Amino acid sequence: MNKLFSIFLLALVFSCAEESDPATDKANFTRIYDNNKFDGSYYPIDAKQTPDGGYLILAGRRLAASNFNGAYLLKTDELGAFVSELELPSSIVAPIGPLLETGGKYYFFSMTTNNYQTQLSEVDATGAVSKTTLVGGSYPSAAFNDNGNFLLLRYDNFSQQSIVSIVNPAGSVSKSIGYTIGAGDGVEEKFITHFLRTGRQFPFQVGKTTGGQYFFNGFYNYTFSLVFTDLTATTPIGVVQGQQADGGFSGILPLDGNRFATARFNFGDNYLIPSVTISPTGISSIVNRKDLEGNNLPELTTNAVVKIVSVSTNGKDMVLYGSNTRSKQIVLLAYDKATGKFLGSRYLGFSNPFEIASISSTLDGGLAVCGTTFVAGRFPRICLFKISKEELGKSFK
Repeated sequence: MNKLFSIFLLALVFSCAEESDPATDKANFTRIYDNNKFDGSYYPIDAKQTPDGGYLILAGRRLAASNFNGAYLLKTDELGAFVSELELPSSIVAPIGPLLETGGKYYFFSMTTNNYQTQLSEVDATGAVSKTTLVGGSYPSAAFNDNGNFLLLRYDNFSQQSIVSIVNPAGSVSKSIGYTIGAGDGVEEKFITHFLRTGRQFPFQVGKTTGGQYFFNGFYNYTFSLVFTDLTATTPIGVVQGQQADGGFSGILPLDGNRFATARFNFGDNYLIPSVTISPTGISSIVNRKDLEGNNLPELTTNAVVKIVSVSTNGKDMVLYGSNTRSKQIVLLAYDKATGKFLGSRYLGFSNPFEIASISSTLDGGLAVCGTTFVAGRFPRICLFKISKEELGKSFK
């Protein structure tokens, strides 16, 4: 970005004559990172706080010479002020999150422009790329940090399979299993428009339960489903079927045992289920289970993006949902982790439209919420909200 600058929105609230309190400035702030590239388009993917107190943000950027988005890294200081940026080479496209932290390094998956092969980039805490390693296979969709190794969900366009792999930080694959998405072009077309960002952005996810069971949220047998696997059997050990591409889970957070906090979408509507038991074995359908009806939230956008994290504040364990409202704000909704009781909500953003990208914990027990805002209503730019532990306690009692 040329002449990139950030806007400290909280400064609009206070008189310029008042002295700034450094501790308060670090604890709570809002930043927008704008620039003078009027044809530039940036969408954040994930943000992580680094050991120096600053923040590392992974984002996508529009490429003039490719149908895919390129990769972009932004580094800030502990106040959220801009420090540096890196527009990665155009040979690195379609980056996915989250930023995977292990051994003092950060990693993310992307694709090459040559045969659309999956690759893994290593990044240090300053936002510099140390190396990029070819992993193989095509169309990475989701990733998860599994105690120093990475789970990778990708789509293989040759076998037309959703494939789950274990990849180490050196880029080596130790185990891999694939499951059919269904024959024909119907489902594959949805994958392609997802990756090109010209169609529906599906909530692909891969992870592991607290009991060690692998799962992925993606297409299986023509339907967007939650699939459980042991990474050895050629058929899943358990499936919660969605409703083709029109219904399924929009977020899954393992809590304990077979209990999950989830969210689902159904023909555009959104439902939050802060506590539900899901067996990793057997076949069921999301549309026929009464325990998956959930709480309908009409204020959320159609097929809303939903992020779910577990946080603790004031001695209380909470499940925190982040999503987008029809009024163009980011909303945070908190539920008691043990009981599922609603604890409160908080809205982020004003004036410009705002959309959520990620939620992550910070070193002081607070939250970093990263998202997209549209400057002047039309220029997609990265924004970062920092919320202190104390502010969280006030919002969610």
